[in-house]
Amino acid sequence: MSDTQSQIENRPPSVAALFLERIEATPDGEAYRYPVPSATGSGPDEWRSYSWAEAARRVFAIAAGLLDLGIETEQRVAIASSTRVDWILCDLGVLCAGAATTTVYPSTNAEETAYILADSDSRVLIAEDTTQLAKARRQRAELPELAHVVVIDPGGAPLAEDGDPEGWVLSLDELIQRGEAYLEKHPQAVKEKVAALRADQLATLIYTSGTTGKPKGVRLPHDNWSYMGKAIAAQGLVERDDVQYLWLPLAHVFGKVLTAGQIEVGHVTAVDGRVDKIIENLPVVQPTYMAAVPRIFEKVYNGVAAKARAGGGAKHKIFLWAADVARAYARTTQDNYRRTGSATAPAGLRIKHAVADKLVYGKLREAFGGRLRACVSGSAALAPDIGYFFAGAGIHILEGYGLTESSAASFCNPGEGYRTGTVGKPLPGCEVRVAEDGEILLRGPGIMQGYHGLPEKTDEVLESDGWFHTGDIGELSEDGFLRITDRKKDMFKTSGGKYVAPAEIEGQFKAVCPYVSSILVHGADRNYCTALIALDEAALMGWAAEHGMAGREYAEVVASPQVRELIGGYVERLNAGLQRWQTIKQFRILPRDLDVEHGELTPSLKLKRPVVEREFGHLLEEMYTGAREQ
Repeated sequence: MSDTQSQIENRPPSVAALFLERIEATPDGEAYRYPVPSATGSGPDEWRSYSWAEAARRVFAIAAGLLDLGIETEQRVAIASSTRVDWILCDLGVLCAGAATTTVYPSTNAEETAYILADSDSRVLIAEDTTQLAKARRQRAELPELAHVVVIDPGGAPLAEDGDPEGWVLSLDELIQRGEAYLEKHPQAVKEKVAALRADQLATLIYTSGTTGKPKGVRLPHDNWSYMGKAIAAQGLVERDDVQYLWLPLAHVFGKVLTAGQIEVGHVTAVDGRVDKIIENLPVVQPTYMAAVPRIFEKVYNGVAAKARAGGGAKHKIFLWAADVARAYARTTQDNYRRTGSATAPAGLRIKHAVADKLVYGKLREAFGGRLRACVSGSAALAPDIGYFFAGAGIHILEGYGLTESSAASFCNPGEGYRTGTVGKPLPGCEVRVAEDGEILLRGPGIMQGYHGLPEKTDEVLESDGWFHTGDIGELSEDGFLRITDRKKDMFKTSGGKYVAPAEIEGQFKAVCPYVSSILVHGADRNYCTALIALDEAALMGWAAEHGMAGREYAEVVASPQVRELIGGYVERLNAGLQRWQTIKQFRILPRDLDVEHGELTPSLKLKRPVVEREFGHLLEEMYTGAREQ
């Protein structure tokens, strides 16, 4: 048995146990950095740190506080909060108390929040602020099992209201005080709870963002997270002296799995979920490692392209040349590595690359903080041309793959020899096979126990021998690299009998058009394909200012004939590289961008196709009924 396999198979039963091992190994090492807004509110944030020992004191107090509230093994404690260091410490507190965390996105409305809390039988809700508290209070009649709400950041407002049961709401500081008092009487209580945990006991309930119907609770036991921590460490991508910048939503499995890997490896994580602060934070945090979703890289690429265009014709030409050189360099070096094991390029291309590096790439790397060794991209497909651009610029985006049902990380590209356009190889301990219809099946210690309270739904995707049907279509190379082509349910057949993978076409368009934010390709049982296109406001308004439309509203700009012509040119470029039956015969530009608030994107920024098709069904019908183009 290899050392890697031995480490994975001989893992402790829970990530709580891994946490205790980490505290013992590096108590004084830096664990977490977190921002504190300046006293005036106008200056830069101050970043502070917890060592592993300091984090442990807070985690143990939270765990003991929950025990004092009467929480028992495997009972659910929900967290409704944005990504912040308190989320991680509260989650670890729940796990160290032997309970299970129910994750709730802070953007979830009151009705769906109540559904999740009720379906999970959550006994305690840890709410970020009074906004999250208000959702629970509004729905309290439907939540008889919800015994307490703990508020992380009261914001100076009184928490209790008339009509609240006594002790129903308390602050996180009050919970910690209760926990500290509990530990004085029972100093070994938390460690005893951790020692008693079994691998098969429930650790986390993550509710999938349902595009139709109610969300399903995915049951992930303690062993899933212990395995993930060990497998991420064994994969070798993350190192002890790394600084990770974590901004992804922790209610999502992608963000959650990063906390397990960090505990096993022991590196520093800087935590700040404010997406509008990413650009500001990167030069301050100077991460060596960061995970993100494709939309972030698309926005950076579009922003860089727009800035170059605004700099005048010469700067724009230099950028376009440098982008072409980056892609050529990345493709060449990756191909050569695959064939020979050496990432080489011809002398002429190396010279061009060196010039482009001084003119363009170096500045781009500085914007990411100047120390970034690798990014991991997941949750949706990254357009290969965008991946090749960043790879050639020295920002290595390693695509990975997994689902909520597989604890997020099933595949990831290696640090060296990664292949843009693939999601890499399986993590140690994960098995994969491709069914006759192309569907990817997974088996291993990361797979869920099933859907909470839904045995029939579980049986639809999880076979008795452990194979999980992902619903994704893909292909494996001879040496084990996986390429995802589409979601099984998203692929469609035109009325002419031709199969179309919309995600592949959408990815190609994102690489061609620097103004696109989202695109949906449609054509199931139709005689041709069409597209709904949402544009990136910042990039488009920059273009508009240069083309005689300065001062106009966004809605007026997107409806203009000039923008129709602009986007039409990019659609023609896209079509030139497609098979005849894949080409976009008509398109409509949406009056606004798609977003989470309207339910068109999941919190991890994946497109909800049924929602978009319902919302803009009238535009789709226009394109098939002979209506005049806009």
